[in-house]
Amino acid sequence: MHNVTEYLSNDHDRLDGLLQLTLTPSGEINEEAYHQFRQGLLRHIGIEEKILIPALQSRLDETMKQTLERIRMDHSAIVALLVPPPSSDIISALKSILSKHNELEEANGGFYECADLTEAESTPHLTERIKNFPEVKLLPNNPDPKVFDATRRALARAGYDPEKYLPM
Repeated sequence: MHNVTEYLSNDHDRLDGLLQLTLTPSGEINEEAYHQFRQGLLRHIGIEEKILIPALQSRLDETMKQTLERIRMDHSAIVALLVPPPSSDIISALKSILSKHNELEEANGGFYECADLTEAESTPHLTERIKNFPEVKLLPNNPDPKVFDATRRALARAGYDPEKYLPM
């Protein structure tokens, strides 16, 4: 059976591959690749928020609690970036944030390794629950200008410069 680190790290690789396909060489959005990426990323975040974090929260030391706080702030910013219609700026922001975010989760002694230890010690079947987590029901992207404002605020709350990622 695959462990948590292997399963979710492989999912990161799959999602990274889809993200690379979302922007064509001519700068157009590949809608099918973006849809698959968005669907998969929301499922991945759902797994972490609804299965891993509750299973781990009470077992974390102070350093890992700070890491978890960073991960959750990133999740908020990432999900906010998935609400407006995709653009080259949004794709670039996602690539930048996810590259750092994925390293944080996969680092030696990091979030995923804690999940592996928890599964081995006290929460059997964690990997099985992750594998069986359902797809997320997608709502259409929302082009309302208020959504872009909310996305900028979510980026700022997570410690990212909204002007760098979503210039006005």
